[in-house]
Amino acid sequence: MAGTRKLGRPTDQRMAILKTQATDLIKNEKITTTEARAKEVKAIVDSIIALAIREKDNFEEVEVKVSKAKVDSKGHKVTEKVTSKNGKEYLKVVKETTTEKRKKDMPSRLNARRKIMRKINKVEGVDLPSKLFDEIAPKYADRKGGYTRILKCGPRKGDNAEVVILELV
Repeated sequence: MAGTRKLGRPTDQRMAILKTQATDLIKNEKITTTEARAKEVKAIVDSIIALAIREKDNFEEVEVKVSKAKVDSKGHKVTEKVTSKNGKEYLKVVKETTTEKRKKDMPSRLNARRKIMRKINKVEGVDLPSKLFDEIAPKYADRKGGYTRILKCGPRKGDNAEVVILELV
């Protein structure tokens, strides 16, 4: 019967391990793990990168009005005294409006972003789908597959499991 490796875990634990390792591989571009796990993660990451390559240029630049608090040279918000309708005075933060250019995903790229987010975990401070579309996909745009490589390191001390390094090519 063909299918995926069970890795000696229940389905929810197995999927959590694979998601975490796929996330770490995309974030750090190299992980060390067992051979069976590496083969499963390799399939997941290769499909994610192929999807990112297909949709890497599918966006449009739009100008967006952004309203932010005005900041002085020390980094503090600028305030002004204002009188309310009932005569009370209070401090109000001064706002300034600017326009910024941002990327707006087309529908198929948005769908690809959502598919990618289903296969990886969110990471604090890093937008992994954007990293895939903006950094990794252009690097592999001319390749026809095989975006990852498995390098064998030998058996692990303790349980003699085959340890490998899984890295982006």
